[in-house]
Amino acid sequence: MRYSKIAGIGHHVPETIITNDYLSTIMDTNDAWITERTGIKERRWINPDKDTVANMAAKASRMALQRAGLTEKDVEFIVFATITSDYYFPGSGVLLQRELGLEGIGALDIKNACSGFIYALSIADQFIKTGMYKTILVVGAEIQSSALDVSDRGRNTAVIFGDGAGAVILRPSDQPGILSTHLHADGRFAEELYVKDPGGSRPNKERQPEQFLDTSGFKVHMNGNQVFKHAVVRFMEVINEALAANNMAKENIDLLVPHQANLRISQYIQEKLSLRDDQVYNNIMRYGNTTAASIPIAMSEAWAEGKIKENDVICLAAFGSGFTWASALIRW
Repeated sequence: MRYSKIAGIGHHVPETIITNDYLSTIMDTNDAWITERTGIKERRWINPDKDTVANMAAKASRMALQRAGLTEKDVEFIVFATITSDYYFPGSGVLLQRELGLEGIGALDIKNACSGFIYALSIADQFIKTGMYKTILVVGAEIQSSALDVSDRGRNTAVIFGDGAGAVILRPSDQPGILSTHLHADGRFAEELYVKDPGGSRPNKERQPEQFLDTSGFKVHMNGNQVFKHAVVRFMEVINEALAANNMAKENIDLLVPHQANLRISQYIQEKLSLRDDQVYNNIMRYGNTTAASIPIAMSEAWAEGKIKENDVICLAAFGSGFTWASALIRW
C-alpha cells in the first residue's frame, strides 16, 4: 500500500518582536494580565514594507525543501492554508507558486483558520495515497497584525495574534507516515470567532465608501469564553479519535503538538492526557497565536531541537474559527 510521509519541514517568522510591555504602551493592558490569560510573552509582527504572506511562506518552503534534500522544481502541487491571503482574491497559493518559480503546477487554498494546516495536510495525504502526486508542499501562513484593533477596544484579541509561516514536504513512502487525519466542523458557532468583512453577502449600500469608514467589521470578533469552553472538549475528542483509529493509547504519544491558541488550553490537555512537559511542545509564549501557521512552526522548531526523532508518534490537534477542529497522528 502507498503511504505519505513528511520528508522535510521549515518555518519563517518576521524579525519584529512585539513584547507585552510594548503593547502596554499603546493600549490599556500589561504583561501580567496577558501572561496569566494566554501564556504569551511576545509575538512577531510583519514589516509591511517587505513581508507578505506569500514571501514568508516561500522562505518556510525553501527551508523544508532543503531539509528534505529537494529543490523547488521537485514540487508538483501546493496546498496553502491561510485566512489572511495577500489579496481578497486570488488566494496566496498562486502567489507562492510564483515566488518559487513553479509555473503551471496546481495550487489549492484552504480557509479553515486554526485547523487549516491539518485540513491541508489531510488533503495532501489523499493525493499522495492515490498516486496523483509524489511531492506536495503543504503550507500554513498568516499575517494577522494588519487586521488587529490595537486600541483599548480591541485589546482582548490584539494581544493574542502573531504572524509567521510553516511548511512541510509530503512524499510517498512504503511505510505509514501520516497514520490518520480527522476533520470536523460545526457552523452553528461561526460568529463566535470571525471577521465579518469584506463579505460577499453584504448589500451594495453597505459597500459605499462612507461605510468603509466604520472598520469594526474588518476586525477580529471573538467570544473568548465560548471558544475556550468548546476548545477543551473538542481537543480531547479529536485526539482520542486519532488514537482509537490507530489502536493506540495516550501512552503511545511521543510528542503532542497542539495548535497554539492559549497556553491554558494546552496545559489542560496535557493534564487530561497525563503527559510530561517534554511530551508537549508549546511556543505560544514566543509567537502568540499564528492560526494556520502555528502547528508547522511548532513542529519545525521541535524537529530542529531534536524533540522529534525517527519513528516517534506525533499527534497534531487544532481547534478554531468555524468552529472547526482536527487531528493527525504521524509516525515520523
